Formats: sequence, C-alpha cells, structure tokens
Amino acid sequence: MAGRLGPLERGERLLGFAMLTPAALLLGLVVVYPVWRLLVSSFHQLDQGTRAGTAPFVGFENYAYAFADDRFWGATLNTLLFVVITVPGAVVVGLGLALLANLPFRVKWPVRLGLLLPWALPVVFAGLIFRWFFEYRQGIVNDVVVALGFEPLQWLSRPGLAFFAVCLAIVWKTSSFVALVLLAGLQTIPRELYEAAEVDGATRWQRFWRITLPLLRPAIVVALIFRTITAIQTFDIPYAMTGGGPGDSTETLAMYIHKTTIDFLDFGYGSALAVLMFALSAVATSVYLRHTRRREDAP
Repeated sequence: MAGRLGPLERGERLLGFAMLTPAALLLGLVVVYPVWRLLVSSFHQLDQGTRAGTAPFVGFENYAYAFADDRFWGATLNTLLFVVITVPGAVVVGLGLALLANLPFRVKWPVRLGLLLPWALPVVFAGLIFRWFFEYRQGIVNDVVVALGFEPLQWLSRPGLAFFAVCLAIVWKTSSFVALVLLAGLQTIPRELYEAAEVDGATRWQRFWRITLPLLRPAIVVALIFRTITAIQTFDIPYAMTGGGPGDSTETLAMYIHKTTIDFLDFGYGSALAVLMFALSAVATSVYLRHTRRREDAP
C-alpha cells in the first residue's frame, strides 16, 4: 500500500526519534517541569506557615486576589510602560549603532568592542553606575545641569524623573545587544545591491529605506522579540537604581514577584504572579510571530 512505510523509512524515523529523545528530555527537565511546578504552586496556599506537602488547594483564589490587587496593576502598568518606551528606544539606538559599526572603517575592532562592552557589563553594576550619575549632590548629570545655570534636580526622588532615569539606563544597557543582532543582519546584505542602486541614482535615504530596512526586517523582528521578553522581565536596573521607588512608581512586575516571594514568603501568590508574567511574555511573542507570518504570507 502507498501509505505503508518500508523498512528503510521506518528505520530512519526510529533513528530520528532516538536522536531527538535526549533533547526532548532536557527540554522537559529544564523548561516543562519548572513551568508545571510553578503552575501547580499557583493553585495552592504556600506561605511561611505552610509545611511541605501540606499546602491547601485554593484553586483560582491567588489569581482572583491578583486581579483585585492595586499594587499588581500598578507594577504591571509600570512594566508595560518600560516595554513601550525602552523597546523602541533600544531598537532605534541599536540600529544607529549598527549602521555606524558597519561603516568601512580600516580598524573596526574598537567600534565593535564599544558595542559589546555595555552588553557585557553586569546589569546590576550598570544600574549602580546610572544611580551615581543621577545622584543629587555628586552625580554627573546634576553637575551638567548646574553648569548650564539651572538648579539641581532630585532625579531619583521624583516619580517622573526617576522613571525617565531608569528608562535611559535600560536603553543604554540593551541597545548594544540590539546593535549586535542588527549588525549581523547588515553584514548579510550583498554590497552589489547598494552599488546597483547608487548607479541608478538612488540617494542614501532611498537605499536605506528600499534595501536596508526590508532586508534587515528578520533581524529586527528577532531583536524585538528578545528585547520585549527581557523588558517584561525587567528587574535589575530599577532595583539597583531606585528599589522600585519613590513609592511604587518604578516597581515592575518582576520586582513585585521578588518582594512577594522573598520578603513576604508568599510562594503561592508569587507563583500566580509569575504565571501571569509568563502569559504576558507569551502573548507578546505570539503577536510578533503572527505579524511576521502575515508578512511572509503576503504576496
């Protein structure tokens, strides 16, 4: 029969399954099992007074409490604002840095090393550096403000200014990663396309708009996906700069999860918050992938 596999095809299929089994087991151990345990924990009351194995099942009570928790909504709003501000900012700055690094320098390694250093710098250390930059009395930013004839600003003590300072630090830290991804994409574009367009009389802007951006779109989508996921999980830089303050104005969802589980020892509610953050990351990723698929399917 046409649908029946021969011995050779069956052997190849079994070999394929055998070669994929270690990777599947590793994926289940590293990803599937922790996510499953997190989901199970979110349906139980796990706090400092609960012994292991005796946690009562509470169903969706933790999720209902989250949706009624003003602090959860405030942290989620701050997280979304960080995503909306820092992701496009990092892509724009990263694209400019990638275009600069792709110029025909005779010695390219200092430029590319300059791109790598911000990303290689530990995140908490970067947050502490920017905290010193925006410090009221000894910070470099206020030194510049005073030199221009203005009064020094309390950058980290006012909600709006603190949010701006944190966003600036995040864009600086993450734009180098975006630049490295886009630089790899730029180097795959054939130089012959630019030469042909230049012969046809195309300007630099036309070459950028008609050649660079369309051919760089896959790299931009990859950078957007990774940058959006990391932005949703933002923790280190605002924690090092402001600790979530002043008040809760720079507290992110990841910071609230950390406080709930580590400071308050409420692991059940913290697990529910982590599941919600995981769902937010999955939704953002699916939106990007669906948009990319529509682009590819379009004639």
